[in-house]
Amino acid sequence: MMKPAKEGYVQGLLEAAAFDNRVIVIDGDVSRSTGTVRFREKYPNRFFNLGIAEQNMAEYCAGLALTGFMPFYSTYAAFAVGRALDQIRTSICNMNLPVRIGGAHSGTGTGPDGATHQALEDIACMRVMPNMTVLVPADANQTAAAVKASLEIDGPVYIRYGRNPVPEIYEPDKPVKPGRGCLLREGRHAGIVAAGSMVARALEAAESLSAYGIETSVADMVSVKPLDTDLLDFLSGSGVLVTAEDHQIKGGLFGAVTEYCGQRGNTRVIPVGVQDRFGCSGTPDEVMEDCGLTAKNIVEKVRESLT
Repeated sequence: MMKPAKEGYVQGLLEAAAFDNRVIVIDGDVSRSTGTVRFREKYPNRFFNLGIAEQNMAEYCAGLALTGFMPFYSTYAAFAVGRALDQIRTSICNMNLPVRIGGAHSGTGTGPDGATHQALEDIACMRVMPNMTVLVPADANQTAAAVKASLEIDGPVYIRYGRNPVPEIYEPDKPVKPGRGCLLREGRHAGIVAAGSMVARALEAAESLSAYGIETSVADMVSVKPLDTDLLDFLSGSGVLVTAEDHQIKGGLFGAVTEYCGQRGNTRVIPVGVQDRFGCSGTPDEVMEDCGLTAKNIVEKVRESLT
């Protein structure tokens, strides 16, 4: 079954609001695109559209958090992070406020909208912020679970999710835990560590690799910060890890994994991700292929690493 992760984000908001009246959604005039219009219809007194003014949105959320609310700052990832980084740093992270940032339409999935709308640097920006938790769910059910899990996290949280339909990997009741990834497949030859929309492609690649007699583990690193180092220790037993992300390899999942594995010095880490470039216009599949973000690219990297 295919479903956009953004549907899970909205479902998570609705469920969170039903049992926590502190939940408020702040929108940047994109509620129909991101789906939060459903929240507005259900909770009109807990939804505020501030227009295309991301810096104001971040400051508004900081003020709400200081008065005891649990605000969700929701707009396109490229603008939620790119246009309000100073406010996120100074007013949210510096004071360790419980603001949840919903980075919608992330990565190359915005396709025809082009490079300006393709957030390929947002994980890196959020990872380096002190106090920030970074969650990158793989499907709609996991996105809903990430929203609900964020209510239990002290401090700010960045939830990154996409626009386009992705395969359903998780059951609706599978929880998300900060600092914990999910081992989806075990294999002895190599490990694939993926996040977001690349998890489904990693599973597809693992199936293809089996035809070559190569058995790979596949891990969903939904919690990019804090990282699941126990899971990385387990996967490192093969000596080879391939990371897969719809993001720049610098500062993203590859950066996080190599920072950890580099201190231990016993594992080769090879990236599949965006290689220091901007995106382009095209269908989502065309853009991902142009950027080298396909199951075939993962297969090639795993096979190269073992030769």
